[in-house]
Amino acid sequence: MHMRPTLSWTPTEDLPPGTTDPEPVADALRTGGVLVLSGAGISTESGIPDYRGEGGSLSRHTPMTYQDFTASGQARRRYWARSHLGWRTFGRARPNAGHRAVAAFGRHGLLAGVITQNVDGLHQAAGSESVVQLHGSLDRVVCLSCGASSPRRALARRLEAANPGFEPMAAGINPDGDADLTDEQVGDFRVVPCTVCGGILKPDVVFFGEAVPPQRVEHCRRLVREAASLLVLGSSLTVMSGLRFVRQAAQAAKPVLIVNRDPTRGDRHALTRVALPLGTALTTVADRLDIPVDDQEVD
Repeated sequence: MHMRPTLSWTPTEDLPPGTTDPEPVADALRTGGVLVLSGAGISTESGIPDYRGEGGSLSRHTPMTYQDFTASGQARRRYWARSHLGWRTFGRARPNAGHRAVAAFGRHGLLAGVITQNVDGLHQAAGSESVVQLHGSLDRVVCLSCGASSPRRALARRLEAANPGFEPMAAGINPDGDADLTDEQVGDFRVVPCTVCGGILKPDVVFFGEAVPPQRVEHCRRLVREAASLLVLGSSLTVMSGLRFVRQAAQAAKPVLIVNRDPTRGDRHALTRVALPLGTALTTVADRLDIPVDDQEVD
């Protein structure tokens, strides 16, 4: 019996109230050397729901764990049926004002880097460079047997060919790219194997219950060490994969600033939490810094 991952967090202490004044964020950016750590909340305005915010998907959806995926052919069928449907929505999602503002701050030399917990690729689509994808990326697929990596687009074409007429209506889409389908809707969806060795294919993302690769964690720790401050955007910091960098920054006496509408597990380490929607807060900050947030997307 394996432990279920931590999916929710309830404040057990009196946390400082959030503010609606983003000036401390503007101050940090004026100083430069800001390391951004982003979570699902920055992508909600692109139509990709949050896990834990208002209407968050965890209220109706338990994300796939690595243990379930590797142990059960039926779990893999359910995952790929739902993910195949969800990928269509993910593939259409465009960066929003929050992603574009982060890219603009980067172009103006104000950032020490961007670490994202998201697997949607929207920071890169907005023009951010050298983004560390802490939990991987949904647009790549990896074989668990031979390690071969391939584009998700190619797998999508193979799954469409193997499942003609698969067009169920989903109840919703989740931040991991899963669509909500019933077992009846999943039916006898056909999963396809690795084209190299016939092995099991998995999206190149870190599932719940799976560890972030150690070299990726160390790279992020180095970014925290080199940064002047840490700016958390749209993350509840419920899972340790992101919270550890907040704790590291706080222990090194580096300012931690959080923009998130709801309280987070990192609030007690933060100089301030700005309780505003990400697009609004970051556009306001960009205006105060006289930085244009253009609508140019990078293909």
